[in-house]
Amino acid sequence: MDSNKSPMQKLTNKEEEIMKILWHLKKAFVKEIRAELKGDKPHYNTLSTIVRNLEDKNYVGHEAFGNTHRYHPLISKDAYRKKFIDSTISEFYDNSYKSLVSFFAKEDKISVAELKEIIALIEKND
Repeated sequence: MDSNKSPMQKLTNKEEEIMKILWHLKKAFVKEIRAELKGDKPHYNTLSTIVRNLEDKNYVGHEAFGNTHRYHPLISKDAYRKKFIDSTISEFYDNSYKSLVSFFAKEDKISVAELKEIIALIEKND
């Protein structure tokens, strides 16, 4: 791993889509990743470049098989989710999970029943 690079750089939407595929498949060649993409599929060479960019960002590693590479995630989906949820809460909600939940409640994105489930989970873990 290159020590000059941040191990958790922000991903583009396309990079994130590719990571979701790799997290699902565990290991894949570019052609297998391409087969899993929905909608308009980028050209093979374009996709290969995106995967190599993910490797440069330390999200993906590879095994060489002659001239081709099989890629695998170096960072778990949970680690990625935690990093960017924490970052979002820090940037937009002043490090307050209460503010985040309040936002969802005000936007009608979370129900009273769901909030009660969350409270039950918190009480169970106390």
